[in-house]
Amino acid sequence: MNEKRVYRIWRREGLKVPQKQPKRGRLWLNDGSCVRLRPQHPNHVWSYDFVMDRTHDGKPFRMLCVIDEFTRECLAIRVERRLNARIVLEVLADLFLSHGPPDHIRSDNGPEFIEKALRGWLTRLGVKTLYIEPGSPWENGYCESFNSKLRDELLAREIFYTMKEAKSKRSVNVALRCSLNL
Repeated sequence: MNEKRVYRIWRREGLKVPQKQPKRGRLWLNDGSCVRLRPQHPNHVWSYDFVMDRTHDGKPFRMLCVIDEFTRECLAIRVERRLNARIVLEVLADLFLSHGPPDHIRSDNGPEFIEKALRGWLTRLGVKTLYIEPGSPWENGYCESFNSKLRDELLAREIFYTMKEAKSKRSVNVALRCSLNL
């Protein structure tokens, strides 16, 4: 059956043929009110977020993942039982020394990312912060995509008995390879 015949049958039965929906821009919100800043070149926009998992004994640990949105490369992964703003600042300082500071850095509104000391330090370095709207993880899509790959390719397949195993080079290398598959 071709499309015209289906259309005729729909009309004859009194059904309305659904109108073709226009494609929505990938980086637009549903109401079109806000456009997310698109990365233009390497070191333009970085994003960072946490991934949480548990060791075999049920104790939680967190992974801080920092992504360059243009190259979609994972720049750093830090694994700790607790990650606070001081550790986030340490990781960013190391990255700024090796890669240079980005123009913008995107994150959610977690307490580790909005602490005054961290925001002040970023402002002094000329890095603009981009906070996503609460409850809108799609605004941090590159980082969320990486976190999903990390969970599928490493965390769902491995059982970590100790923190030493979770921090091992082998685990981090598997995690970094996830960024190449985005």
